[in-house]
Amino acid sequence: SIKDIATELYKLYTERKKESGFKFPPDDEWQKDFENSFVYEETPDQLKAIEDVKRDMMSEKIMDRIVCGDSGYGKTEVAMRAAFKCVLAGKQVVVLVPTTVLALQHYLTFKERFSKFPVVIEMLSRLIPERRQREIIEKLRNGQIDIIIGTHRLLQEDVNFKDVGLLVIDEEQRFGVMQKEKIKTKFRK
Repeated sequence: SIKDIATELYKLYTERKKESGFKFPPDDEWQKDFENSFVYEETPDQLKAIEDVKRDMMSEKIMDRIVCGDSGYGKTEVAMRAAFKCVLAGKQVVVLVPTTVLALQHYLTFKERFSKFPVVIEMLSRLIPERRQREIIEKLRNGQIDIIIGTHRLLQEDVNFKDVGLLVIDEEQRFGVMQKEKIKTKFRK
């Protein structure tokens, strides 16, 4: 079964290399304002990760990047800067996490960090009342939500997006095989 998985991954990555992705525009004043509003001093590794991600986003190649680091070393800020760049280009951002606790944590962090900017952020998980879930799903489909943060609930059939430009997966190793297959099919490009 390991050979089958490796073969499938090889095919997937070979196909992705042939495809073109969306080429995000260079940084503008809004991006600079967002980055300058960060209250901490970036580490050299964090700055390198940010520049690498943004360079990938401004390329025509489909980005496939892993950002690793210990807890508290600024991976979320790297993701938020990429998310802001994506939103500025008129695309939606999906932040997929394995647990409701992590979804809420990221939701609160993103809401605070983006509070000075006109970015619509929502959260979707099983803890959200069903009526509110339907509202969020409708807004996602219509492009009225810029950043959605959620659990595997985002992978269900009734959830569709208008124009996803960035998928951020946190704690990828904690998703099961079925969720990983759904991720591959739902977010093909």
